[in-house]
This record gives sequence, C-alpha cells and structure tokens, in this order.
Amino acid sequence: MSTDMPIWDQRTETLDRDALRQLQLERLQASLFRAYRNVAFYRKRFDALGLAPEDVETLEEVPTLPFTTKDDLRSGYPYDMLAVPLREVVRLQSASYARPTVCAFTRNDLRHWNELAARLLSAGGVTRDDVVQIFFGQSTLVWSLSFHGGAERLGASVIPTPPVDIAQQLALMQDFKSTALVGTASEAIYLAAVVAEKKLDPRRLSVRVGLFGAEPWSETMRAHLEGTLGITALDVYGIAELGGPGIAGECPVKQGLHLAEDHFFVEIIDPASGKALPEGEEGEIVLTTLTKEALPLLRFRTCDLGRLDAAPCACGRTHARLSRITRRTDGSFIVQGRKLHPAQLEAILAEVEGARPNFRIILDRKVGVEEIELLVEFLPGLSTDTPGTVLAAEDRIVQRVAGATGLTPRVRLVESATLERLAGDAAGAVIDKRT
Repeated sequence: MSTDMPIWDQRTETLDRDALRQLQLERLQASLFRAYRNVAFYRKRFDALGLAPEDVETLEEVPTLPFTTKDDLRSGYPYDMLAVPLREVVRLQSASYARPTVCAFTRNDLRHWNELAARLLSAGGVTRDDVVQIFFGQSTLVWSLSFHGGAERLGASVIPTPPVDIAQQLALMQDFKSTALVGTASEAIYLAAVVAEKKLDPRRLSVRVGLFGAEPWSETMRAHLEGTLGITALDVYGIAELGGPGIAGECPVKQGLHLAEDHFFVEIIDPASGKALPEGEEGEIVLTTLTKEALPLLRFRTCDLGRLDAAPCACGRTHARLSRITRRTDGSFIVQGRKLHPAQLEAILAEVEGARPNFRIILDRKVGVEEIELLVEFLPGLSTDTPGTVLAAEDRIVQRVAGATGLTPRVRLVESATLERLAGDAAGAVIDKRT
C-alpha cells in the first residue's frame, strides 16, 4: 500500500535504521554535553551517579542516565533549566495554567519545530495548495503557534482563528474555503454537530483532512468525524513542555504515529520499575531531546502510555511508530485542552471549605463539547434546608476551581455519605464518560 503523497523530508524520514541510530547517537552526545555543561540540575544528577557525558558511548547506555519529571521542571521554573543565556531565547511560553512549567526556544529550536510541524502536516497530505484553519483554544496556544509556523513553512495559506465559537469557525471555513483543519477532536465533533444542525451538506464544504491533538481521542470519534464531515481524521502527539506538536503524527495509512526519531530518542519503560520494555509492549513513554538548545530534556517521563513499532510503514517512512495514547500512569486527565490531576481539585475543595471533602469528577462530552462536573458531599455545618446557602457554597467552589485551573465546572453538592469513600487515592474520583 502506498499513500502516493510526498514526504516532507524525504532523506531523513526514510533513513535506514542503522543510519538513523548513528544520527541519534551523534546528536545525543552533543545534547548530553550541553545539558551537563550549562544546567546545574543535570550536572548534579550526573555527578551523583558518577557519570560524565563522555561515558555514554552507545544508545544502549541511555538507561543509565537520570530521569527528568514534570516536578523537576516546576522546581526549576522559570530559568533554572535553561541551557543557553536568556539573550539567546527568542520565545518563552508557560506550559501549565497552575504550577507552571516553561517552554523556551532559541531561533534554531523554532526552526526545528516549524520543520517538525510541517512534517506532520505533510504526512497528513497537506500541501502549499491548502488553506489551513487552526482552531485550538486559548489553553492550547503552544499547539496553535507550532502549527501556524509549520503551515507557513509548508507554504500553505493559514487562518490562525481567534477563540471564537464553532458557528463562527464554520462561517470562516465557508468564507475562506478551508481545506485542512487543525485543532482538538472535541471541537471538530462539535463542528460536525453544528453542520448537521444547520442541515449543511458536508460535501459542499472544502475541508478534506483534519489533524487533531492536545487531548486523547478514540477510534469511535475518528469514525464519527470521517463519517459526518467526509474528511480524513489523523492523530498527532506532542508534549507542551517540549513545544506542543511535532513529536509524532499519523499518515493516511493510520497504523501508528510516526515519531521524529531524528529529534527524539524514545524509550518505553515499565512505569513502576523504570526498566525498559521490549518493542510492542505497552509502557510509559520516555523522551530525550536530541536537538533542543534552550531546554534540553533527558529521559523526560511523559506519564503517557504507549507502545512502539519499528517496522517500516507502508507509506515509505522508516521512523518507529507510536500507538495512539489513551491512558496515563499518573491518574491525570485532559479536559478542554488542560491537564489536571484529581489531587489538584481535592486540594482546592479542601481549602474552600476548610476540610477534605469526598468528591467525584465526572467528565462527559455533549454535542462535541467536553464538560466537567464535580459532585461534592455536604460538609458538616452546611445547612441543606436553605437553597441559597447551597448555591452560595457551589458558587464558591466554581470560582476557586476556575481561578486555579481555568476550567469552569458544574458543581453539585450531595448529601453526606452519598458517595463511596475513596481508598486514599484521589485518582479514583474520576468518572470518564467520554468516548
């Protein structure tokens, strides 16, 4: 099977495995020296292990290097993890709403990211003849900027739409005859619902392909989008701390997401032991940057679960493919483009009411729109006889959650002892009804 579509970086994306691994090793060694020389965090970690960058002579020795976690990035916020002087950083972005981490880019970093985003778009069949409409929300600005640069690098026309409602997005699609959509699958499903509500014939729209990321989405959602909008719907994978998209993306063969192995060394580990797992087994994805100048990351634990397939794809690309991401190791979840852990909401609720309430987080998707609802048990002393008192308590919770996370949940207080007690793990509070 062949997609008969051009490959953006033909030479690199079709390297044989031996040549690709040699390129990875050369870039890894340069990245290790940069991190050790310029980042105190890594220098201390290496010294504590009795390691020096020159000790890593093969890719098989990567597991001897220390892990990096998101908490490490939070502790180093904003500048402690930089490997270059601030004067060489041309873009700074915060990757989290609460407990922030930082994304930092040199000019070379931005050039690489534009190339990688162009690679994803090209793998999806987008060319310079397309009109690309980007409709990520404000919470996924990192993704919007990356795809904007990639589409311009590709030579396509770009519509970087503001965070307007879906009806306005649809109007822009019709006016500008957009042929490619880039955003979240949730927003695309909502768009499909609006198209149906307006009784529009999807065949009269110009759009033919969609690249969707920044949240997990399912094969059921893919089938729905392709069936209702008449498009090819493709998955893309990225990490906000690494700059958003660019790490991996599907081609129309839809047999996994092509990894940019010339820019990332990828491991799959047992999340409990940290030991490497064989190809094909599901485990935690660990990424080491090979070309990042401003913020090199060594063995970054993503908490995302996936598996690798190193066999060449029918499209002709030789880089390993990553399975679609559907689960995480840390109990966190992504809703409306924001990543949260139940413990964050638990802490907010306890602070609001001065206690540790029993609660549930219900995630749902209605007409394509992701919703979050909090069920919180009545706290001691709260009068349930006065509706105004209950409403005021619910409103306080809404305001505190919105202020801390940027999300506005529905809050419903329920009678004490209504909810089954959590067994000491806030992650068990999540009920995900999305499909």
